[in-house]
Amino acid sequence: MALDELKSAVPDYAKDLKLNLGSVIGNSDLPQQQLWGTVLACAIASRSPRVLRELEPEAKANLSPEAFTAAKSAAAVMAMNNVFYRTRHLLSDPEYGTMRAGLRMNVIGNPGVDKVDFELWSLAVSAINGCGMCLDSHEQVLRKAGVDRETIQEAVKIAAVLQAVGATLDAEAVLA
Repeated sequence: MALDELKSAVPDYAKDLKLNLGSVIGNSDLPQQQLWGTVLACAIASRSPRVLRELEPEAKANLSPEAFTAAKSAAAVMAMNNVFYRTRHLLSDPEYGTMRAGLRMNVIGNPGVDKVDFELWSLAVSAINGCGMCLDSHEQVLRKAGVDRETIQEAVKIAAVLQAVGATLDAEAVLA
C-alpha cells in the first residue's frame, strides 16, 4: 500500500506526521470519493513529487476516471484562483475587488462530479495555498449544501498533513 510506503519514509523526528497521515487517510469517515479526491488534489497542491508519486496510484484505484480528473482539475484551477484572489484581498486598493477577473474557470460550474465533492477539494487546496477569500467562498457553498463542519475540517486536516509530509520529505531529500 502506497500510504504505508509514505508513512515509512517520514523520519522519526516527524513521528506526529506519520501518525496523523495514518489517521487522516486510513481512519477517515469521508466517503471514498471525497477522501481520495481530497488526497489527490492536496497531493498535487503540496508540490511534493514524493507525496504525489506515492498517493496517486491509490487515488486512481479508489476514484472513477471522472472523479480522478475532477480532483486534478480542482488542484489546477485553485492554483490559479488562490493566487489571483489572495492577491486581490491583500492589495490595499479596493478597486481591484471591483474589476472583472477575466479568467476562465468553467470547471467550477461543470466539474464532472458532484459539486459538493469538487467544492470540498477546492477548499482543501485553498487551505494549502493560503487563500482566505477562497476558503470562505468554498466553505459557504459547502455549508449551504448541508455539509457539516466536521467534514470540512476533515478535508482541511488532510490538506495540513499532506502539506507537512511533503515539506518534510522534500527537505530530507535535499539534506540527504
